Amino acid sequence: MSIKKLKIENQLLTTIGKIADENNFEIYTVGGFVRDKLLNKEVSDIDILVVGNGVEFAKLVEKKMNRTNLVVFEKFGTSMLQLDDAKLEFVGARKESYAKESRKPSVEAGSLMDDLARRDFTINTLAISLNKNNWCQLSDPFNGKEDLKNKIIKTPLEPNHTFDDDPLRMMRAVRFASQIDAKIEQKTFDAIVSMKERLSIVSQERITHEFIKLLESPKPSIGLKLMFDTGLMKIVFPEICELAGSEQREDYHHKDVFLHTCKVVDNISKKTENVYLRLVALVHDIAKPKTKQFRDGIGWTFHGHEELGARMMKSIFKRMKLPLSKLNYVENLVRLHLRPMSLVDEEVTDSALRRLLVDTGEDIDDLITLCRADITSKNPSLIKQYLENYNIVCKKLKEVEEKDKMRAFQSPVRGDEIMKIFNLEPSRLVGKIKSAIEEAILDGRIENNYDSAYKYLIENKESLINFNR
Repeated sequence: MSIKKLKIENQLLTTIGKIADENNFEIYTVGGFVRDKLLNKEVSDIDILVVGNGVEFAKLVEKKMNRTNLVVFEKFGTSMLQLDDAKLEFVGARKESYAKESRKPSVEAGSLMDDLARRDFTINTLAISLNKNNWCQLSDPFNGKEDLKNKIIKTPLEPNHTFDDDPLRMMRAVRFASQIDAKIEQKTFDAIVSMKERLSIVSQERITHEFIKLLESPKPSIGLKLMFDTGLMKIVFPEICELAGSEQREDYHHKDVFLHTCKVVDNISKKTENVYLRLVALVHDIAKPKTKQFRDGIGWTFHGHEELGARMMKSIFKRMKLPLSKLNYVENLVRLHLRPMSLVDEEVTDSALRRLLVDTGEDIDDLITLCRADITSKNPSLIKQYLENYNIVCKKLKEVEEKDKMRAFQSPVRGDEIMKIFNLEPSRLVGKIKSAIEEAILDGRIENNYDSAYKYLIENKESLINFNR
C-alpha cells in the first residue's frame, strides 16, 4: 500500500516523520485516518501514534513548526495540535483496561501491537509507519484492510474482552455499521446482545454523542435496526423500542411504526444533513403507542399523538442530555407534522395558511421536508397523490407568504407604542392588545403592515381596552 494511493498529505507527514527520525522516535499514523483514506474520504484529523512518550514528541513537533497552541492531556499521555488546515492528535502507544464498575481506563505504556490490540474494531487497527527506514509500510495484524473491504465490523480480540474494557464500543459498532453500510460479525453481534446492560456504566454524554453520529450517517436505519436487534435501543432510547410490533384486529392492520420511522429517517437523510431534523423524523410518531385506539369500521387511530409527542420531548432531551437550545425546534416540528396535509382542501382559508406560517416561522421548509419524508407507502399512485397534495400546500403557502409576509411574524405596532397610545404602564394588558392586532392580521381582517395595524388600533381603542381587561 503506497502513500500515494492513500492520498496522504506528503509534506506534512514527511515533516513529522523527519522530526521523529532526528529524535529517535518510532511513529505511525493510525486508526480513523488510515481507515477513512482507504474509503476515499476527505480527512483533516490525523492521529499520530508514538511508541514512547507521545507528549514529549508532540512538544518537539510544536516547537519545530513554530506553534504555541499544543493542548496536552498528561493523564492519558495524549495531546492535540491544531494547524491551519489539519488537526494532529498525538498519543503514546499504550495498554488500556477498565475496572468492572469504572468509566475511566487504567493506562500504561505499550508497544505498537499492544496499542492496536486495545482498539475497538479491526478496521481501526491499521497503522502506517512515518519513519524513513520503513516509510509508508502498513501494519495490519488483525486483517483490518480486508474487513474494511468486505464491510465487516468485528473486534481485534475476543469481543467480550473488548466490550468489557469500554462498553461504549457496542454503540460504536452499530454507528460504524451505519456509516459504512457494514455488517457486524456474528460473534461480535452476540457479545453485544449478552453484554448490553454494561452500557449503563458509560456516561450519558458519551452515549448520546455516538447516537447523534449514527443519525448523521448516510443511512441511519442500518444502525437503528441494529440497536433494536441487539437490545441497545431499549437501554438508550426505550420510547423508540415501543414503536415496534404490528397490532392486528379483524381485517384492520397498521404498519409497524418502528419500521415506518426508520424509513422516514432514511428518506429525510437523503434531503438534509441537519441532524436535528433527522431527530425530528425519528421521534415524530413517538407517542403513537400511548395514543393507539381501535375503532370499529375505522381501524387503528392515534389521535393527539403529535401533541403528546411534542410534550414528551423535554424529558427525553433532559435524560439524553441533548442540547436544550434545540428543544423548541424539535417540539414544534413534532407538534405540527400533521398540519400541512390538512390544508390540501380547496376551501382551506388563508387564515389557516397564515397560522401555519406563523407557527413554524423560519422552519416551514423543514416541516415540508419532514412531511414529504413521511410518505412511506409502497403504492406508487398513492405516493404520487401525497406528493401532489404537498405541492398544492406549498403553492398556497408561497402565495400567502408573498402576499402577507408572514414569516417571523409579529405585530407591526410594538409594545412601547401601544403603551404610549393607551397611556399604559408595562403590563399583561399590553401583550393582550398586541396579540389582538396579530389575531386580526391572521384572520385577514387587516393587512400585515404598520399603517393597517395602527389604524385598527386607533379605531378599536376602546373595545380593545375593555375586552382585554
